[in-house]
Amino acid sequence: MAMTNCSATYRLNTLFSGLIAAGLLGASALAAAADEADITLLRKMAKGFSAVAQKAIPAVVFIKVEKTVTTAPQGFHFHEGPFGSYDDLLDFFFRGSPPPQHRPYQFLQMGQGTGFIISKDGYILTNNHIVGDADKIMVKLHDGREFQAQKIGSDPHSEVAVIKIDGANLPVIAFGDSDDLEIGEWVIAIGNPFGLSETLTVGIVSAKSRHNIGVTDYEDFIQTDAAINPGNSGGPLLNIDGRAIGINTAIFSQTGGSLGIGFAIPINMAITIKDQLIKSGKVTRGYLGVVIQDLTSDLAQSFGLPRSQGALVAEVSEDSPAAKAGIKPGDVLLEMDGRPLATAGSFRNEVALCPPGKQITLKIMRDKKIQTVKATVATHPDSARVQAATAADIFEKLGISVDNLTDIYIRRFGYQPGSGVIVTQVKPGSPAQHAGLEPGDLIAGVNRQSVGNVAELKSALEAAQAKPGAILLLVKDQRTSRFIAIRLK
Repeated sequence: MAMTNCSATYRLNTLFSGLIAAGLLGASALAAAADEADITLLRKMAKGFSAVAQKAIPAVVFIKVEKTVTTAPQGFHFHEGPFGSYDDLLDFFFRGSPPPQHRPYQFLQMGQGTGFIISKDGYILTNNHIVGDADKIMVKLHDGREFQAQKIGSDPHSEVAVIKIDGANLPVIAFGDSDDLEIGEWVIAIGNPFGLSETLTVGIVSAKSRHNIGVTDYEDFIQTDAAINPGNSGGPLLNIDGRAIGINTAIFSQTGGSLGIGFAIPINMAITIKDQLIKSGKVTRGYLGVVIQDLTSDLAQSFGLPRSQGALVAEVSEDSPAAKAGIKPGDVLLEMDGRPLATAGSFRNEVALCPPGKQITLKIMRDKKIQTVKATVATHPDSARVQAATAADIFEKLGISVDNLTDIYIRRFGYQPGSGVIVTQVKPGSPAQHAGLEPGDLIAGVNRQSVGNVAELKSALEAAQAKPGAILLLVKDQRTSRFIAIRLK
């Protein structure tokens, strides 16, 4: 659109210049005509944005969620009894009964966000942090209709979620190709910032393939200066054809509002995850078993590379697909299936999106010599959601929710990779809470047996509960390590 109009303006200016040269048109007339041509171009551009808005807005939805939260106040509290009021501390000293550390109470937590319809029968793309643990999801359409939505699946490691409403012939937003995006292209964000429905903002693609932002485990964000604010999350980032090329997810802000740095999940990545969520309700990722890092200019020079491009292998897990393929620490990964590898993050994402069982070809540099190896991608052991579901009985008895120690937890808490399992929730009044476990703690061992992932923790706990006596946990936090003894009721 813009290319055609610019060409038209150029031809007009060339024509007017020729008329001046022939003495048939004055300079002032040319300037006025050129100004009018520029204004006409701006009018056409504005109408182009309006056309995108009219086409896309009916398929953008407002999402409202509810979640019942159980929590507990800390410390001692006053109560009314048959002999008047007393407090827990006095009760403890005069009656000899230990004071309750927590008295659970419930409240309704509410939130909101955006989503967009991707199928006529009601599938909707949005963000995990909007609907991931919601008890109730309500969706409001542009035409005023409201639906209660069902959560099909959500993936906290990428922030993609799919929900569904019962509908037919619904308006949809078609997918674009995020791989074809260029820096500087116009993009349009639509959402419900601060609850202001159907807000449209315009900007450009500021950067691509942003990794290590700290929002999710698997990051390949599109950066844009189109204004994104709280409530925009889950809405579409559109190209000038009105096709979704991203899901708005996060902002960089020191104030809570837009500072012109927003991040969107590339739609090509979202589609792959969406397909798995719709098919099975979960995401299965590929796994090679390597710890990799980016190459600095100094590292690249020391390895004999002309530039810092690729991924340096720091560790190889024993008996992993990488180990079986002969990959060693110190190898530099240069290409995967003929595609150059830009960064460690991009390689990690590509492997994660590979279906288990797929054979990939890697070009590596070892001792300044180029080699080619083949590796068969396995299922990532971080099937924490699946493993947690099968382990729900023992974890429910303890009153905890856990997750594997992924990169986002490592960055947040500073734990070493493979050193344990992170505690994400502790139920008030549970054996775990009474023993002193807290969210953010790392369980590193059970009965003096080390555990490195959710599956190992589950097996160790199930074995421990079959024995008499308390279960002994080795627990770490950001400051120290300690042992905790837990007795199951």
